[in-house]
Amino acid sequence: MRGLTAGDDDGDGGNCGGGDRRRGRSLGGRAAGNGRTAGIGWTAGATTLVGFTALALLAVGCSSGGAGTRDEGPAGTQPVAKVTPSPGASAAKPTYRVDPVTLIKKDPKVSERVRADLKPCVGSEYPVDTSYGTLTGGSSTDVVVNVMTCADSVGVGTYVYRRESGGLYRNVFAMEQPAVYGTIDRGDLVVTAQVYGKKDAVAYPSGEDVITYRWAGDRFDEHDRVHNDFNRAVGSGTAGLPESAEPAGN
Repeated sequence: MRGLTAGDDDGDGGNCGGGDRRRGRSLGGRAAGNGRTAGIGWTAGATTLVGFTALALLAVGCSSGGAGTRDEGPAGTQPVAKVTPSPGASAAKPTYRVDPVTLIKKDPKVSERVRADLKPCVGSEYPVDTSYGTLTGGSSTDVVVNVMTCADSVGVGTYVYRRESGGLYRNVFAMEQPAVYGTIDRGDLVVTAQVYGKKDAVAYPSGEDVITYRWAGDRFDEHDRVHNDFNRAVGSGTAGLPESAEPAGN
């Protein structure tokens, strides 16, 4: 925001500091003269009070930034801005918390191996991640469940559940393979799957596929796919940091 320029203030400030101060001195002189006359009393006191009042008003006018009381507009005349919601804005969809372990255990679309291997890692803690978000355009948020292994947290299955009428959940997406993980990204389902070669260890895949799915009618369609190949040489050597190169010409 721009501040006020000094040009207009300098002009008005000169008039206020000069003419108004001279006017104040003349008022004060008259009041003092009346106080020394034989008619000392209420009339003289009133005259003095009027003089001091005029001085006070002039002082207030000078302290308002050079333009005096002209800077102050009529009170209450400026409209108050009001924030109204956009006509296209929609209310947030309700989120119903679910028991992801029960969903997986009772879902016939989940392989028998995944259901049998889904056991607590420590105490009652299962290797399951759950996300809630809008994917299918339903009346409530959808649920993404990722099932992993206890030993190394490698994903073995990604599933999407849509809430139907009556509170039932329907499996609308399932991908089961080593090192798979699904997330919600601005209304899209993004699944990352590690790619392994024959000699790859679990911790060192050869690459990965990042697949974006979008809801189309009653199912997910693949919208985009990105493949990344990992450099196998990185982290395999024992050499230290390379020395900085000498500048050219030295």
